[in-house]
This record gives sequence, C-alpha cells and structure tokens, in this order.
Amino acid sequence: MWKLELDEDYFRIYDSKKMVAGYFDPDYGDIRSREDAEEIIPRMLKNHAGIRGGYVMVPLVKFNLFDTDLNIGINELDAQVSRVLAHVSKWKDFLTRSGRDIHHIRISHTDQDMLTITFPVIFLEPVVLEKSALAVEIAPIFDSLQKLDLL
Repeated sequence: MWKLELDEDYFRIYDSKKMVAGYFDPDYGDIRSREDAEEIIPRMLKNHAGIRGGYVMVPLVKFNLFDTDLNIGINELDAQVSRVLAHVSKWKDFLTRSGRDIHHIRISHTDQDMLTITFPVIFLEPVVLEKSALAVEIAPIFDSLQKLDLL
C-alpha cells in the first residue's frame, strides 16, 4: 500500500492515492559531518547498504486558521481550535502507546498553516537502503497512523 520514492537522500512516502503521506530520512550513520558525505550517501544508496533506522516525518495538524484572508466568527474559531485539540490529543495517545517519547514538531516547509512531526524509527535488524525493503519496515507505522486517522 505504501510506496517509497527516493528524492536526493531521503524517501517520499506515497499512499494508495499517490498522495505524499510523509517522508523517511535514513540514518546514514556518523557521516553527515564528513567532507565526503556527498559522495558516501549516493554510494550507500547504490550499494543498498544496511541501515539501523532513520526518521519519519508526517503532517501533525493543519489549523485552517493562518490565512491572510481569514475572516471568521467566534463559533467557527472555537470549532477549528476544538478540532485541532482533538487531533493533537489523538497524536498524544499514539505517541504514548507507541513509546515515542522523542519527537520534534515544526512548522511545515510547504504550508505555514500546518505543523509536522518527526520521530525516530529503529529497525530490529539492519535494513537495506532499497525502497521496497524500507516500505516493508515502515508500513506498520503508516498503517497505524492511517487507522487512527492521523494522516
């Protein structure tokens, strides 16, 4: 159901409707600070090197409030804020139940009215840097997020 496509050194994750559901940024190890990282990462990708995990980034919540043309009443504002709070509560439950204490929330690069969440993923065994192998490993996470209506 989930399809990955390589984009530079990370993977875009698409759902069954071919919409971007999130991103997976592999943990390439301690090479990002090296001068030759721009050569090492493509080589790791080409050779399908094994990795121990990485980072998943997905949309957290869209506010539908921060628009320059916003003109709403107090009741609509209350409804939007209540919707956002309910959605954040579902995320808190997911993070607690899945033991994901470490996460980062940021403003989306593509939509200033949306927050994204990034959290680490650790594989039980090294997984090759190949889109179908990675898709198998991260599918349970995205299946859970979809089932909980968090995507």
